[in-house]
Amino acid sequence: MTHRTHPDGTPWRNFYGRIRGKTLNAAQVVRLETDLADLSPGPVSREDNPDRRPLDLVARFGDRPIWLEIGFGGGEHMVHMAKSWPDMSIIGAEPFLNGVAMLLGKIESAGVTNLAIHPGDVRDLFDVLPEASIAKAFLNYPDPWPKSRHHRRRFVTPGYLAGLRRVLAPGAEFRVATDIPDYVRQTMEEVPKAGFTVEAGPTDQPWADWISTRYEQKALREGRHPHYMTFRQP
Repeated sequence: MTHRTHPDGTPWRNFYGRIRGKTLNAAQVVRLETDLADLSPGPVSREDNPDRRPLDLVARFGDRPIWLEIGFGGGEHMVHMAKSWPDMSIIGAEPFLNGVAMLLGKIESAGVTNLAIHPGDVRDLFDVLPEASIAKAFLNYPDPWPKSRHHRRRFVTPGYLAGLRRVLAPGAEFRVATDIPDYVRQTMEEVPKAGFTVEAGPTDQPWADWISTRYEQKALREGRHPHYMTFRQP
């Protein structure tokens, strides 16, 4: 069997999910062309960083603690956290270009400056983040992949969780929010197996600094209930 590899010799990763949605408006196109590069956390792609050198986070962010949002959707939670915690820096990873464009608009409106964006697969970011460099991580309303044969595509699986554990600092918090009961089941099974300790949940009470996202509001309108879980890196 032939295996496709990157020029650096590592295997290609399958990515499942949408990269683009409806046509972007003119303002969104301009923001992507003019603003996105300046918000990069550093060279993440294999084209920009073929040797997979660790990002120089001190040069990029100074000595502030760094948080990570995995799949930020439309960006409302990420911008809210940036405004609420101005002494933190937050990196968001999101492969869906329309979500990235929406976040850029929210950043401009809110005037926040303590954000960085990786418009791609979070696993590529895991490859170049220094070990134990992230103080807190968020996984809010991830793609549920409801069919049983697709559950291996969920974030709460060993491959993704191993990458997350490598980059989280000792004592770092990992928050998960979802409206899908089976995602709760898999999260509560797989995240502790990956080495995290359970700190809270599943519960229907969100965190004190939580903002309800568009995905949560959609779930509530459709009769699904939010679940919140908190884990800790030992």
